[in-house]
Amino acid sequence: MFAVVRVNEDEHRRTTRDKQGGWQAMDRVDAQSPGSALAELRAQFNAAFAERGLSKTQLARRAGLGRTVVSQAFSTSAPVPSAQTVGALGRALGLDVRSLLDLRETAAGQNTTTVTSRETARTSTVGRPIADCDPHDLEVHPAVDGASPTGHRHEASGRMRIQTALPTYIRRPHDADLDRTVSMAAAGYSQMAVLVGSSSTGKTRACWEAVQPLATLGWRLWHPIDPTRAEAALADIERVGAHTVVWLNEAQHYLGAGQGLGERITAALRTLLADPERSPVLILGTLWPEYAQAYTALSEPGRRDPHSQTRALLEDRRIELPDFFDEAATAAAKIAAESGDGQLSRALGHTQDGRLAQFLAGAPELLHRYRSASPAARAVLHTAMDALRFDAGPHLPATFLANAAQDYLSDDEFDALEDAWFERALAETGAPVHGNLAPLRRVRHRPARRSPTAAPTTDPVTVVYRLADYLEQQGRHERQALCPPASFWEAACAHLTRVEDLTRLADAAENRLRMSWAQALYRRAAEAGDTNALVQLYELRVLAEDHEGASALLEQAATAGSIDAMGRLAQLRQAEGDHLSAEAWYRRAADAGARYALSGLAECRVAVGDYAEAERLYRLAADTGYSTALTSLAELLERTGNHDAALQLAVKAAAEGDSSILARLSLLRQEQEDHEEAESLARQAAEAGDDLALLSLANAREACGDRAGAEALLREGVAAGSVSALIGLAHGRRTAGDTEQAENLYQELLLTPGGYVEALGGLAKLRESTGHREEAEAFAWLAADCNDSYTLFELAHMREEAGDFDGAETLYRQSVDAGHEHTVVYLVELLERQGRHGEAEKLASDAADAGDSYALVTLAELRQDAHGPVPVLEFGLEPDGTLSAES
Repeated sequence: MFAVVRVNEDEHRRTTRDKQGGWQAMDRVDAQSPGSALAELRAQFNAAFAERGLSKTQLARRAGLGRTVVSQAFSTSAPVPSAQTVGALGRALGLDVRSLLDLRETAAGQNTTTVTSRETARTSTVGRPIADCDPHDLEVHPAVDGASPTGHRHEASGRMRIQTALPTYIRRPHDADLDRTVSMAAAGYSQMAVLVGSSSTGKTRACWEAVQPLATLGWRLWHPIDPTRAEAALADIERVGAHTVVWLNEAQHYLGAGQGLGERITAALRTLLADPERSPVLILGTLWPEYAQAYTALSEPGRRDPHSQTRALLEDRRIELPDFFDEAATAAAKIAAESGDGQLSRALGHTQDGRLAQFLAGAPELLHRYRSASPAARAVLHTAMDALRFDAGPHLPATFLANAAQDYLSDDEFDALEDAWFERALAETGAPVHGNLAPLRRVRHRPARRSPTAAPTTDPVTVVYRLADYLEQQGRHERQALCPPASFWEAACAHLTRVEDLTRLADAAENRLRMSWAQALYRRAAEAGDTNALVQLYELRVLAEDHEGASALLEQAATAGSIDAMGRLAQLRQAEGDHLSAEAWYRRAADAGARYALSGLAECRVAVGDYAEAERLYRLAADTGYSTALTSLAELLERTGNHDAALQLAVKAAAEGDSSILARLSLLRQEQEDHEEAESLARQAAEAGDDLALLSLANAREACGDRAGAEALLREGVAAGSVSALIGLAHGRRTAGDTEQAENLYQELLLTPGGYVEALGGLAKLRESTGHREEAEAFAWLAADCNDSYTLFELAHMREEAGDFDGAETLYRQSVDAGHEHTVVYLVELLERQGRHGEAEKLASDAADAGDSYALVTLAELRQDAHGPVPVLEFGLEPDGTLSAES
């Protein structure tokens, strides 16, 4: 009966719409009647509930809700149910969730606008219905060797499109995490998820599959890309309305956009997620692991934090995507292949390592085309690979590629070039492989739209190209140890104009000791308006011991508005004793928004004995959120004898969640030999959550020769459950020669959360010290498997100190292979001291080509006159690795 009534009612509403010119009149009545909206909501629940013959308990279980919550949703005497409850019940009963949520908003008195105003808002929002979207337009990779293209009519537009069929979607563990995020969005809560995985692993396809349930609810999808991703996102993000998916494929182009755009976009996304008037929205993005790591890494204390907004946005919103199909996913793919999916069948027949997604995306054919490319085409591809592995691009001008590629060719290859060699190379690299991918493809920008009265634009269009992302990743792996030739750096200076590209390539040149090119690129960036490039030039002049030139550059950068330069210049003047000039620059930095500057002003006041003003400035700095200022203030109060005030400040900070000041006061009291108070403060810090407080005090006691007191503190920390104290106690027993007790403590650490890797490192050094070298190496490699390559380095150093130079060399090389940063420096020193000068120089030069210049600098210092400058720092290397002629 109810179904018939509903059909008739729907017909009546359609008739009303037709007669009155739309839904306007009827919906305005609904919007003014919360009671009728609530009755309609419960009527739909009751009808569907009766039709399915469920009990309330069964419905509660199906919806994932408590039975009381379900009963109240049906009760006429209960308040309006929450959006989450409505969404969960609607899905469990198979109803249209979006219409239910609209009724719920009206019933709650939230939907007070007329339909006329709603229609106006809808026409101003961005995006289009998900049902009208093509996954390939959203950058889902077309699969290789698929079925023949078939005509597919989009019902909304009535036009024909050629669309390559996607293979059967194989669910993997990350899909469950993504589904939960989408379900929360469907229930009315704004959500965000970023899939993190390597190239061509199925990130974008997973997002596409995840939003399909939202398509049935009428959600829209917005993919900002034109004129650039970052510009499009910033221009229109305020127009994102409720029930919209924000599609940020390759999110590094949004979150990592230069000139501060990335942080502005991130801030806007955070605002969107928190905006109740536009809720619910769903933000989906994809990232490579290296970008995710860069954006979430903590900045060094005192240095500019370039990704503070992005780090906060990504916290708890990343979903890791594996490179491989696991056994369950592979088994599911085999079932689909046996059921007739030719694409999966072909992929399974050509992969043995679980990389089905990469094969499906056309990676093998791309790789084949790269390997078999003509010399000219390969030179162009190598140029693009090198630019992208230095994070320039992704769009590279044709003029840059043409000029940069020349030195990638041998003399014979260069002499054999035809006049139109570059055009032929572009045609070869631009020809698509399976799946409509190409090794290097021209990027076409749509012309900017203008009003009929606007004058046509006459700006020249720069022809740019983009490397296939799989080849980009291949280049990062294969060419990481190579330094580009001279033509690359020359073309970058001449033909690249984006500040971000210039500065990133300048960084790469500096890391490889190509100092002349680093300076040239930084100067080009500075001429383009990047004041931070002047700061980088200042650092190069400091390295070259040109202090006068360095100071002039720093003042130029500060005068041009670089906050970083203002702070550095203030510190420089402060170190020179020019407190008046230092204060002036600190004030300019503070006016420009630098939180540390007030603390710097306070330090200047301390230097001249104005403690009252210093205290005021420290408190002002703390009020701006610069928490380090409170620690400095506590130290000032402590050192000037105001112990009670320092303690009160520390206790208050600890109560607010910052126990570091208590720990610092503990060490200060230890310096004053007030051991009892030092212990008391360390215990208070530990009780407030500072796991390192007792360990720090114990280390201070140990440094003063009080080994017994240090160990007593550590045992107290162990009894309180401190993992850091347990680690310190185990290391202390080992260095004291108590191998039996150290062994027991390390074995305990193996079973302690947070202590496993430290235990492996400790056991390796313990075995080494007792002569059990094979066991030591085994433990060191177990630690390396947990991303701790430092233990291998420490074992090598122990063997070197013991005079076992061959054993030390073997372990140093293993540490280098395991990825420990700067181990190569110690290996170069070892070879040089043994008289193996040619090997040392080759190893240091190879490291510099790979971006680690420390070994070559160290080698230069070992060979130079002890009182002279280091020529390699002043003039650097030529692109071919030889010392610059200027040196």
